[in-house]
Amino acid sequence: MHVLRRPVPALVLDLLLVVVFATIGRATHADGLSLTGVLATAWPFLTGTLMGWTVVRLLRKDWPLEVGPGITVWVATVVFGMALRQLSGEGTAGAFIVVATLVLGVFLVGWRALATWHSRREVAGLLRGTDRCWPWRSTVRARSRPCP
Repeated sequence: MHVLRRPVPALVLDLLLVVVFATIGRATHADGLSLTGVLATAWPFLTGTLMGWTVVRLLRKDWPLEVGPGITVWVATVVFGMALRQLSGEGTAGAFIVVATLVLGVFLVGWRALATWHSRREVAGLLRGTDRCWPWRSTVRARSRPCP
């Protein structure tokens, strides 16, 4: 099983990508890149991400590891993040909402789409009888050798 198909690494990646989003935002606006500053910007969205994971877990009885549940995490991240920013007196300008929605969508849904594509590609290779390390070889010849 691919490491991102397990809940803990997937959650850590989601949270890390939200911190990357906050870091990029702070760097773009010359707000400084101190750890406390980044976390002050990120906390509403980190909370939203955790809320999204909770919603998926409660409603679907599954972890949000696929694209569909990832969309729920993305929407929750943006909606709860913006609501918490508003409640805490931070800005929620229209342009910021658009940029945050797009960037977080690429981040939170994008890795899930890439992981799904990679998994399907691996399965297709096995069905075709090709080796995952050396796709131009048949699995019969290459099976005894590990990938370099």
